[in-house]
Amino acid sequence: MNWFWEKGPLYVKELQELYPEPQPHFNTLSTQVRTLESNGYLSHESISGSFRYYPAVSRRNYNEMNLDSLIGKCFNNSYLGAVSALVQEEKISVDELKSLIEQIERGKE
Repeated sequence: MNWFWEKGPLYVKELQELYPEPQPHFNTLSTQVRTLESNGYLSHESISGSFRYYPAVSRRNYNEMNLDSLIGKCFNNSYLGAVSALVQEEKISVDELKSLIEQIERGKE
C-alpha cells in the first residue's frame, strides 16, 4: 500500500519494478494487489486492457481498519486489553502511560 500512496496509480509491472532484487514474481504481486482490491483497499481503472491500481482508502483509514482488526482478533475488541498487554510486556512503561493520559487530559481542556 505504501507504494500506492507514495507513487500514485500503478500497473502491477510498475509496482514490481519498485522492489529491489530479487523482485517478487509478477503473479505473486498481481494476487496480492487483487486481494487488496477485494478487501476494499485498492481500486482500478482499465487502460488499454490493463488495470492500473490506486488506493481506495487513505493511509490513516487503512491503519485504523487494520488496528481495529488486530484489536478484534487478538484482544476480543478490547482496546484496554491491548494497552494492558503493552504495559505487562514492558513495551510501554507505566510512566509513559501516565504521561499519555496527562497529554490527553490537557488536550480535552
